[in-house]
Amino acid sequence: MSRKTQTVDIQGRQLQLSNLDKVLYPEAGFTKGQVIDYCVRIAPMLLPHLHDRPLTMKRYPNGVSGQFFYEKNCPSHRPEWVQTASVWSEGNHRYMDYCLVQDLPTLVWAANLADIELHTSLSLGKDILRPTMLVFDLDPGAPANIVQCCQVGLWVKEIFQHFGLECFAKTSGSKGLQVYVPLNTPTSYDQTKPVAHAIARHLEREHPQLVVSDMKKALRVNKVLVDWSQNDDHKTTICVYSLRAKERPTVSTPVEWAEVERCLKKKDPKLLVFDSNDVLKRVEKKGDLFEPVLKLKQKLPALGAVETGETEPVKALPGKRAAAKNGVRSPVPGKRSGRARTG
Repeated sequence: MSRKTQTVDIQGRQLQLSNLDKVLYPEAGFTKGQVIDYCVRIAPMLLPHLHDRPLTMKRYPNGVSGQFFYEKNCPSHRPEWVQTASVWSEGNHRYMDYCLVQDLPTLVWAANLADIELHTSLSLGKDILRPTMLVFDLDPGAPANIVQCCQVGLWVKEIFQHFGLECFAKTSGSKGLQVYVPLNTPTSYDQTKPVAHAIARHLEREHPQLVVSDMKKALRVNKVLVDWSQNDDHKTTICVYSLRAKERPTVSTPVEWAEVERCLKKKDPKLLVFDSNDVLKRVEKKGDLFEPVLKLKQKLPALGAVETGETEPVKALPGKRAAAKNGVRSPVPGKRSGRARTG
């Protein structure tokens, strides 16, 4: 099959795009040209979330039903203006040069490589050991679905409310829900990962019929895995507004907590499935619901406070009361006072 190319000018950069009519989503008839068009149109919302973050490409040269591969090292054939971040890899015992998607031309260049999924670090490239956020990936084991994830997500939200912190939800664009806690204050993975693990174990103890914190598949049937392990400098998570390689061009989409509550109440998983067209309409109406994840400064609760349920002084959020400064309480409202067990 002959390779069809055309040269385009994007913000002063010359790009050669190829095979724009190639179908990347066979069941939906969604082409490579449509993938690039989505990236261009969502770019004002997407680019701030990609900026300065090492990108792991997940490329599907033969479409979502074909073979894919991950690409951590930015391709050597990249244009000279594509920026990179050099990050030490313990597994490879060398530095890896990750792509940084700093602008629209780079985003389009990546999309032209059939980089359908954009997986980013929780850190910035310049300070890879300092996460700017904490994340929980809520992954349902069949026959559980995103409806059960909504319940678990609301429990996570309550725990952080107890400590005076806000968190934000987005769909994974696949089966589950993800909850992000913006930090944007000095911390490390040595602090965030144990806190995330402690919360996952707490939820597992309190709700054993629904929650599991261990990744073994045999334990996950009809339960929700609270995956805390993503909080690591060598892990990446699907970026907000990224397409997913599913039957349809679904998107990892920010959602309001009221939408999460409605999905749980209606028990309708379809309420939290959004494709590229849905997302473009949503951002036109709602703007970037995930913007606070980049800007809101919050202090991570101490591990001891999470394990015991004891609140510590935290900075009051705008318009909200500061968390209680002492006393022993459970992270989950309504539970009797007392020390939580540790796993």
